[in-house]
Amino acid sequence: MAKLNRHSRTITQDASHGAAQAMLHAAGLSKDDLDKAQVGIASVWWDGNPCNMHLGDFAGVVQGATREQDLVAFRFHTVGVSDGISMGTSGMSYSLPSRDLIADSIETVMGAQHYDAMIAIAGCDKNMPGCVMAMGRLNRPSLMIYGGTIRAGIRTDAAGTKHKLDIVSAFQSYGEAIAGRIDEETRQDIVENACPGPGACGGMYTANTMACAIEALGLTLPYSSSIPAEDPRKDGELKEAARVAKSLLASNLRPRDIVTAESLENAITVVVALGGSTNAVLHLLAIAHAFDLPLELSDFQRISSKVPLLADLKPSGRYVMEDLHRVGGTPAVMKLLLREGFLDGAQRTITGRTLAENLAALPGLADGQDVIRPVATPIKDTGHLTVLQGSLAPEGAVAKITGKEGLRFEGSAIVFDGEEAMLEAVKEGAVRAGHVVVIRNEGPKGGPGMPEMLAPTATIMGAGLGSDVALITDGRFSGGSHGFIVGHITPEAAAGGPLALVQDGDRIEIDAEKRTLDLHVDRDELNARRAKWTAPAPKTTRGRLAKYTKLVSSASTGCITDG
Repeated sequence: MAKLNRHSRTITQDASHGAAQAMLHAAGLSKDDLDKAQVGIASVWWDGNPCNMHLGDFAGVVQGATREQDLVAFRFHTVGVSDGISMGTSGMSYSLPSRDLIADSIETVMGAQHYDAMIAIAGCDKNMPGCVMAMGRLNRPSLMIYGGTIRAGIRTDAAGTKHKLDIVSAFQSYGEAIAGRIDEETRQDIVENACPGPGACGGMYTANTMACAIEALGLTLPYSSSIPAEDPRKDGELKEAARVAKSLLASNLRPRDIVTAESLENAITVVVALGGSTNAVLHLLAIAHAFDLPLELSDFQRISSKVPLLADLKPSGRYVMEDLHRVGGTPAVMKLLLREGFLDGAQRTITGRTLAENLAALPGLADGQDVIRPVATPIKDTGHLTVLQGSLAPEGAVAKITGKEGLRFEGSAIVFDGEEAMLEAVKEGAVRAGHVVVIRNEGPKGGPGMPEMLAPTATIMGAGLGSDVALITDGRFSGGSHGFIVGHITPEAAAGGPLALVQDGDRIEIDAEKRTLDLHVDRDELNARRAKWTAPAPKTTRGRLAKYTKLVSSASTGCITDG
């Protein structure tokens, strides 16, 4: 039988590395242990965020189960950012950069310590793509465990009626209070009850979107993306992951054997069918880069044009992730998509079986459920992800159009250099029906870090303006955002893109059917404005964000930082 310690033997078996062996003895290893394969358990754990606060406990269970497989298991932790906590503040600039920092730190520990395999345990939005990017770079036997979704919150009103809540309910409560639609007592009740315990934000927001995409890629066990954080079945997944890690070591099945151009298409297909976050575009582009696979914005549009939107999930629908799991979970959705010819079932997975083989033994969607529509009667005949181009976005932009918002919007620009000014304008009643709200200088370089605009979109929705205004930005949107919204506009304003030249009152046209985003201003006028334009000074010149600003690529190529 082949030795499983393909990498760790470099430091555990060579007499010239006796000092390394001495330190491993100090870490608890016996002489016999030095001949075993070593598994790094990378947990994105910290106490201060419900998405991540339970992952340290999960890592302990995985470590114990891995040692029972006669493997050495060492836990290590990496950084994370809570999008929900940092949203609408300067802290949000650290969110997207944390994805690459997670990938870098996992690569660093795994590479420096010569671990033979990895089990990653991820929770919040940027965790999952960061873990998978590291897998692509390292290409050692690896799998990911998703920390799971949070339970829905419940608020009981004065009449005794129960209302299902999630994190977006808390965001939107601010706009509702500003508009006088709820009182302060109700707002506080929503805030106190929206998040009842551990787990990632409950709708088809970025965390759940990426977990589903990575399950479709084949890098997690079936049901990993839909089992709730507090469901007893999660314990079974944690223990099974250890057995699978040993199997991956034995067969030397590695991430680049699993993630292919075709499995990336499977992942995009699942994202589209479920109505997932636009952040999936950024993250899957970055994952493709880490695996040296071709993927472009046009591929998302090609797939979205043929795959129907089937899921009635928040933010634009009625249900949350635990509801999806109740009716069959992510595997049941994939089984439907495979049967209808939308997925490539021949793709390999960490189980050692193909996607089709995994799904064959699993049940489909529950009878009578209405979380997932039949393909014959979808919510929308084509997907919600729409890639736009035009005079305002010559390199592309990404819209999330479910059809409920309409397919075309033309209006008068009201321009803000940053989301803070926009939020104040809504509070003062300056944003009105017919406006195209422009929030610029929020791109990967200008933000810096391409902050999410959930606070602006939630405030607009809460204020009752969701069907009357559009919002466009060179920033990005949380998976919790909904409404007529366009993000990822490239080139970004800070790089001199046309968005930098827009002024209050300019006519802007968004057409989801033609897939265009255009600024209706005379060319001579735009040339005059450009002659007067100067690039804004960087918002920071030291530290992590300064380095990120210098390294990061355009949103249209995934905001990558390694070439």
